[in-house]
Order: sequence, then C-alpha cells, then structure tokens
Amino acid sequence: MKPDIKICGLKTPEAVDRAVARGASHIGFIFFAKSPRYVEPDLAGDLADRVRGRVKLVAVTVDADDEELDDIVSMVRPDILQLHGNESPERVLQVKALFGLPVMKALSVKEAGDLDRIDPYIGVADRFLFDAKAPAGSELPGGNGVSFDWSLMASLDEGVDYMLSGGLNKDNAVLALKSTRASGIDLSSGVESAPGIKDLGMIDAFFDAVADAGRKSA
Repeated sequence: MKPDIKICGLKTPEAVDRAVARGASHIGFIFFAKSPRYVEPDLAGDLADRVRGRVKLVAVTVDADDEELDDIVSMVRPDILQLHGNESPERVLQVKALFGLPVMKALSVKEAGDLDRIDPYIGVADRFLFDAKAPAGSELPGGNGVSFDWSLMASLDEGVDYMLSGGLNKDNAVLALKSTRASGIDLSSGVESAPGIKDLGMIDAFFDAVADAGRKSA
C-alpha cells in the first residue's frame, strides 16, 4: 500500500503547490507561535483553498484552547486536527466532540518506555504521529531535525495506525518506512534550506528519491 506523505509547516503558495503536485497526501499548517513555521489562520485558509479536495489538510496545534481551535477550524476548515502538545486523552475526546474532526495525536519518543504513553489514547485518537523528543533547550515540540531509534516501533501493537516523524529527509525516509510499520511519514525540516523556509528543490529531491525507491522495489 502506498504510504501517506505529509509535508508540514507550509507557509507559501509555491511550497503548497509543489508539495501537492509532487504527490503529498497531506499538508500541514503550524499554529504554534514559537515555531519558525507558524502561519496565521487566515493565511493558512487561503493556502488551503488552493488545494482543497486534492489533499488532506492538517492543522497542527500545541495545547490550544477552544477559542484558538475555533478560529483555526473556521478559517482553515482542516480535514484533521493534529494535537502536538501535552493533550490528555480526555482533551482529545473533547476536541473531537467539539469540532467533529478526526484527531492525530503526536507523541515524542526517545526510549522504549516513551511508547507506554500511547495506551490511554488507543481508541481515542484516530491516528498517531511519533516524533523524536526535542533536544535540550528547544522550545519546539517538533520540527527539530532530529530522529529516534525506529526499531522501538517494533514493540507497538500491529493495530496501531501511525505516521513517523523526526529528522526525515530524502536520504532516510524510505528506510524509515521499510524498517517500521508506519503507514505514513511526516517531513518538515527535511525539505528546508533554513528553519521555516521550504526549499522547492529539496521537495523535488525528496519525492524523486521516493519514486526511485518505488521503481527499484517494483
């Protein structure tokens, strides 16, 4: 089955258009003010309208309150809400009930014990995203360009649907998919020339690498 590919942290029409044209299944907009990938909801709504119906639109938030989520949902009209903070299972259920949207819950991983945190979210979150734990000193929960030991994923129940994130780029994304049961991958810094600056050439190089790997395995 063809994996989902999410390009996250998009801020410009050019990057949105290129990601979708090259085959992204999901694109993500970041609504976390400390991130260099932050985008205002009204601008994100305009960007989303360019490709609505052709790709899944993901709104990424970090411990957002109801008012903030309401603004994002009304302006962007996303297909999926990604909760990338410390949201509890109860908060995930509340968000799903309030906005009627599927939720992808992000969890940070560094060691095997970190995966135990998934248990109370099973049956609550619609999908998971496993990202590397932020390095010391970083205020960003994701997009730090660091990866984790993907072999840890082998301990997960086979019924868990998840995307893999953290330090993925054209050189390692295919290996990440082959070495895990991830149904998709999420890239942000791996297609950037500088934090928050998506590079169209790097987007092309990534999708070229994925296509080349697909031809070799056919």
